[in-house]
Amino acid sequence: MNNTKDILRFTTAGSVDDGKSTLIGRLLFDSKQITQDQLEIVQRISERKGMKEIDLSLFTDGLKDERAQGITIDVAYRYFQTEKRKFIIADTPGHLQYTRNMVTGASTANAALILIDARKGVIEQTKRHSFIASLLHIQHLIVCVNKMDLVSYDQSQFEQIVASFRDFAAKLDIVDVQFIPVSALNGDNVVDRSQHMSWYQGSTLLHTLENLSVANDINQIDLRFPIQHAIRVDDEQLKDYRAYAGQIASGIIRVGDEVLVLPSQMQSKVTSIQGMSGQVTEACAPQSVSIELSDELDIARGDMFVKPMNQAESMAQFSAMLCWMSAKPFVPAKKYVIRHTTREAKMMIKSIQYVYDLNALKRMEGVGELKMNDIARVDVQLSSPIFVDSFRKNKATGSFIVIDEQSNETVAAGMIF
Repeated sequence: MNNTKDILRFTTAGSVDDGKSTLIGRLLFDSKQITQDQLEIVQRISERKGMKEIDLSLFTDGLKDERAQGITIDVAYRYFQTEKRKFIIADTPGHLQYTRNMVTGASTANAALILIDARKGVIEQTKRHSFIASLLHIQHLIVCVNKMDLVSYDQSQFEQIVASFRDFAAKLDIVDVQFIPVSALNGDNVVDRSQHMSWYQGSTLLHTLENLSVANDINQIDLRFPIQHAIRVDDEQLKDYRAYAGQIASGIIRVGDEVLVLPSQMQSKVTSIQGMSGQVTEACAPQSVSIELSDELDIARGDMFVKPMNQAESMAQFSAMLCWMSAKPFVPAKKYVIRHTTREAKMMIKSIQYVYDLNALKRMEGVGELKMNDIARVDVQLSSPIFVDSFRKNKATGSFIVIDEQSNETVAAGMIF
């Protein structure tokens, strides 16, 4: 297989028992991604449960508690590839109390796969999951209307759900929405076309995932290279070798480019780029490289290379959308640590503008606390500036995490407006 094929990251979400894990299990099974030992384990568990057929959901429900309860309570990541593309799946829980898990799974996703039970149609959890996908600026939504076999593969039922979802989605900030009628249990329109829905002329789920255009989802315009490590070697043969290692957050960098160093505003020229396989003349996000400059500059971890005429914004206070992930509630006036790319600073939440009511899909103002799974817009103040872009423009430099410096617990994840 071609090792240079691109990667599609997608998250799955839906109400409890909509069949998310079964759908992913079917996708893996029918595309022949299951190893023999995995198959044997799942067969044995299925037999112990008294099932005549393999329980496909067990290919993703890896936790013992999930298998005991038949639900998904954590983010289960799965990796597979076809001849066209590599995939990373984040199977996220449907319960309101696991909102933080969905945010975690969706934060780096190119697409969201939303499941709807064909018997129930668009329900509150469907709206909530789609709303969160919109907040996280996921550009592609694939709506799978599942369990079509339980409504006799009825076209009118599918079309009613499509119309209902479109009415709701018109209020969301989502560019691309596609609808696929499926039966995860029987495999209809998952990998292979259904023999029961000749009225559906669209693509199967796998074909849709393989051909989804995500080339524009990675920002290759704005160079952002956060320095992870300054490499210095004092050796006669290496002649005081200095290089700066890290992962390119966005953009493209080439030998000969002029770069500006933040926060010092010093300029220099790129003389060499060392990639994973040796010297290269250019590199792009999300490659990890080390870069040599023509000048000896005082550069340390947390600094950033940008283009002189295209800089990230240096900010010590800003508004952000915050998902509170800790069981410990937010403490007003408490100092936390913000970690943004490779830079850290002390942080304080100055005010809570509003908290999203994910059931009513509206904003609640005048809230003075944040509890686990709350999503809110807040104003923050930092002890020193970080170099940012808006999350909509650049997910890598528009996102951050918040750490309790006493326990070292990650208490929140944020996106900069």
